[in-house]
Amino acid sequence: MNPRELLDEYGIMPKKSLGQNFMHDPNTIEKIVATAKLMPVDTVVEVGPGTGQLTAQLAKAARHVIAVEVDERMQPILEDRFSDTKNVYFVYQDILKTDVLKLVGPGDFVVVANVPYYITTAIISHMLENYRRPRRLVITMQYEVAQRIIAKPGDMSVLSVSVQFYGKPEIVSRLKPAVFWPRPNIDSAVLSIECYDQPAVDVPSDEWFFKVVRAGFSQKRKQLRNALSGGLQINNKVAAALLGSANIDPARRAETLTLQEWATLTYAAVEELGWVKA
Repeated sequence: MNPRELLDEYGIMPKKSLGQNFMHDPNTIEKIVATAKLMPVDTVVEVGPGTGQLTAQLAKAARHVIAVEVDERMQPILEDRFSDTKNVYFVYQDILKTDVLKLVGPGDFVVVANVPYYITTAIISHMLENYRRPRRLVITMQYEVAQRIIAKPGDMSVLSVSVQFYGKPEIVSRLKPAVFWPRPNIDSAVLSIECYDQPAVDVPSDEWFFKVVRAGFSQKRKQLRNALSGGLQINNKVAAALLGSANIDPARRAETLTLQEWATLTYAAVEELGWVKA
């Protein structure tokens, strides 16, 4: 049965407050499973199993599926549907309050997520900023946000820098509203993030790197000299000196910098501002 039929059978209506759009298209589900590149020994964390359409296919491809669902109304559907499936385990709680590493234990894991658009970036951060990241993250999200994530210098943002620091993002597929029920009002994307063992660039610390990045983007469309001055609470001359040390034109804007330039600027900030680890 498709999600609509299953929900009707159990007397459940999608909740607007949870932003629920249930994927039902078999070809899209097949594409997501293929994108996850699962091996028979893999553990996969599925975020937002809903009625289990994707869960069923993940269970065929992986050794273990740990499915995390915030809507406890789905429990009867999922427990009935997967009562004879021994490699699927359900957890009914908010993924953002879940210790994923405790769930998966040691070793590699893959994350596959089909969740409301309003929490996609929070989930990406939750997964990537952990001390142990998934091997791969495949997430269905708003197409425009996915485009922002894969941006190149000239169109960069805190979001694109943050994701590309930890992994290589790629839009695998653009999805029309018809593959979901209820239909969303916008196009979606299947985004794959291949996570690096180490960040893309060498930095003195992740915390300092993102402190500099956030400062640089703190004043939209402003020259870096002015943005850093406000964001780091330093005067313009010091900000210009920092940028000079990193061989970056003070008149440039944050969206034009490469990850390597942000890393070089972070080292300059540590040197010039005397930052020390607590």
